[in-house]
Amino acid sequence: MTSHSHAKDIDSVNKFISYMQDTHGFDKQILIPLFDNAIISNTILEAISRPAEKKLLWHQYRKIFIQKKRIEQGVQFWENNESKLKEAEKKFGVPPEIIVAIIGVETFYGKISGDYRVIDALNTLAFHYPKRAAFFRSELEQFLLLAREQNFNPKDLKGSYAGAMGMPQFISSSYRNYAIDFDNDDVIDIWNNRNDVIGSIANYFSKHGWKSGEPVISKVSIEGENYKKILDNKLHLNITGSDLDKYGIKTNLSFNENEKLRLFQFNFEKFSEFWLARNNFYVITRYNHSKLYAMAVYELALKVKKYKDDNFTY
Repeated sequence: MTSHSHAKDIDSVNKFISYMQDTHGFDKQILIPLFDNAIISNTILEAISRPAEKKLLWHQYRKIFIQKKRIEQGVQFWENNESKLKEAEKKFGVPPEIIVAIIGVETFYGKISGDYRVIDALNTLAFHYPKRAAFFRSELEQFLLLAREQNFNPKDLKGSYAGAMGMPQFISSSYRNYAIDFDNDDVIDIWNNRNDVIGSIANYFSKHGWKSGEPVISKVSIEGENYKKILDNKLHLNITGSDLDKYGIKTNLSFNENEKLRLFQFNFEKFSEFWLARNNFYVITRYNHSKLYAMAVYELALKVKKYKDDNFTY
């Protein structure tokens, strides 16, 4: 049950409604009842204040996603949607296993895509979560534009507590910028239409700079302590192949001149692994800004592909 006891911030809501009317030509008389009926949810405010993955080490996070069932169902999803996945790879250069793994990690192939009304989630966060109110207000604007463009009823759409929608968990701005109609039925449906889901994820990756056929991330070994100078919590690529010796990074891989890389440390209970990320790993972190997330997607993708190629030997 969603608990909601906050007083509505009438001024901010009215200001927002006027903005939508003035800027985008929305009818106030339609928006006022929409917001009158939108709730402010304590459950959502609690959930966003403590994201689950903040405290987990890699081996704990990994266990959530790299499981037999998720791998088997990934193979199943791939086999059921093989021709669209091939078409997406041909058009956008993104391999099927990456698309499948994103859907597997995000929503367990559509099983857990969120049952909050998006209008409630965005209304709560836009007007009652000061820390990121500007971001969520912008998403609320995008959401109303999206509903109008796609002819959706904004009251009906469901998503996560942060307003992410459908099988690929697109926020509203991503939906408007990257979601595509991949089977020419003139609707972009990322809740139920797997064709659109596949095409939209591939398009998202392509637009964020995925390079077809290039490696994602590789395990390396470390000597000395110099590597610590380049470890921090950021994600952007910050060294090149010519820096490896200086930081004690040992690998027999070869790199393109000026290719950007980044060293990541993944902690297990009793030891750590070091991995050297490349452009395509960075692209996965554009989907969710977390090295653990990107690594889970990458590893699930490899397992699904291996399992599919080996005809079900896990």
